[in-house]
Amino acid sequence: MKTSRLVRVGSYLAAFFLLTRVLPAETAAGLMARGDVLDKQLKTPEALETYLSAEKLEPKSAELMVRISRQYRHSMSDASDKNEKLRLGRLAADYAERAATLGPNNSDAQLAIAITYGKMLTLLGRKEQVAASPRIKQSVDRALELNPKNDTAWHVLGRWNRVLADISPVKRMLAGAIYGSLPVTTYEAGEKAILTAISINPNRLMHYIELGRIYAAMGRKDDAKKFLLKGTSMPDREKDDPELKQIAQDLLKKLG
Repeated sequence: MKTSRLVRVGSYLAAFFLLTRVLPAETAAGLMARGDVLDKQLKTPEALETYLSAEKLEPKSAELMVRISRQYRHSMSDASDKNEKLRLGRLAADYAERAATLGPNNSDAQLAIAITYGKMLTLLGRKEQVAASPRIKQSVDRALELNPKNDTAWHVLGRWNRVLADISPVKRMLAGAIYGSLPVTTYEAGEKAILTAISINPNRLMHYIELGRIYAAMGRKDDAKKFLLKGTSMPDREKDDPELKQIAQDLLKKLG
């Protein structure tokens, strides 16, 4: 009886050691690859959890920090409470800053800062908004210096120009007196940047919707409708696509 029990225990141990040799612990690269699949499937919580597991194995990977920052930004879209959105945004910003530090010559790592602060902008107080503006521009400029074909960087630059061009002279003067001066730019600069983004990657609806928003701000109603409709007619492929389509549809109603 005792011998039989020892045989069984020995068999279990042998099976355990065999499995640990056949199924080695997952690597950071493997976890990142799995997270990428989940990201493409827009499974944000699962992708974030997978990337965070990879961080424990590879805490100094700029590429991984970019991915984690992106998932926290995606989580902002799923959150309904403003404070929760802001909490997630600050986590995204933290990982974006880490990405930029770890990847000084990585275009996407440098751009992560601009994308994150751009996403957070409406949630921030006026003082933080003013402080974020030059930080966004610095991030975009560095990303484009490293990779002039980064269509996302051109998109962020276009949006940055539109947002700043939207600020009235009175608001600009008041903000400058209290918080510091804001950069001066034009809708035309935003248009040029978005047209460049479209020329690089014509398959992203966000470019067309942003161009439509710029044309609407410029008073070019027909052009605005054309590009807003173009964007809303394209299939959803990215996390923010449904939200952008809603913005476009609301603007189309205003344009009549």
